[in-house]
Amino acid sequence: MIANLLLLLTAALWGFGFIAQVLGMEHLEPFAFNGYRFIVGAISLLPLLYFYKKKNKLVIGDKRSLMTGAVAMGVILFIAATFQQVGLLYTTAANAGFITGLYIVIVPIFGLALKHSTGLNTWLGCLLAVVGLYFLSVSDDLSIGYGDSLQLAGAVFWACHILVIDHYSVKHSPLVLAFIQFVICGILSLMTSFVIETTTMANVIAAGGSLLYGGVVSVGIAYTIQIVAQKKAHPSHAAIILSLEAVFAAIGGMWILNQMLSEREMMGCGFMLLGMLISQVPLKMFKKKITVV
Repeated sequence: MIANLLLLLTAALWGFGFIAQVLGMEHLEPFAFNGYRFIVGAISLLPLLYFYKKKNKLVIGDKRSLMTGAVAMGVILFIAATFQQVGLLYTTAANAGFITGLYIVIVPIFGLALKHSTGLNTWLGCLLAVVGLYFLSVSDDLSIGYGDSLQLAGAVFWACHILVIDHYSVKHSPLVLAFIQFVICGILSLMTSFVIETTTMANVIAAGGSLLYGGVVSVGIAYTIQIVAQKKAHPSHAAIILSLEAVFAAIGGMWILNQMLSEREMMGCGFMLLGMLISQVPLKMFKKKITVV
């Protein structure tokens, strides 16, 4: 019960992180915001790294494999975060949250290429998610909004990111991988910002609150809570609860940013959330319940 509540708190912190990203871009351009955000996030993990090192719980493993995985994760994270952050310039926090959440459906589909088994619930969840995406993002002339299309592209890379994490996290400490990938993503973002954007210290200071939330809360605190909670939570249950991140993004968008959803968009969000949830619940669970009755 406590683990589930902690995971729900994590989903809420991540969901409201979309609001911080939108507010932060009132002062900083996308690459600058991501750069500073992930560097702050990496720094916020240092106390946790120190704690686990003192407890001798940091599994480094082969250093070459560690760096290969961390670099791959960092580069993919950079691409995914870029699509998400730029997309927020052209769409709402709610749309971004729900479309980004489609990675839950995309991951098992991509897993087919890696010979992972994919159940009927995944395909049903995918169908519902596509229907939801239609209601949420496709206009009457059958075109999808530019911002939503960027979020969809980002969801594909978030899915790739999860698969890479899945491959390397069994060999190395997830915390060490996370720290290195945040540093790499932050550096790549700041380098890109230096070339194509103009940032002043006044802009950084003005966006300080959003950067602290996006870095310390969304990354440092939420990541720590997730690690603690998932030690006692079933993986499938954890995935379902964490998918509620999209709901909190929508709530935050309406409450803080006054980004209201139309009935059509709310219906789309409902289908997408249902698809996310169904994709994580094996259908045999329902069969067992029917048998007992």
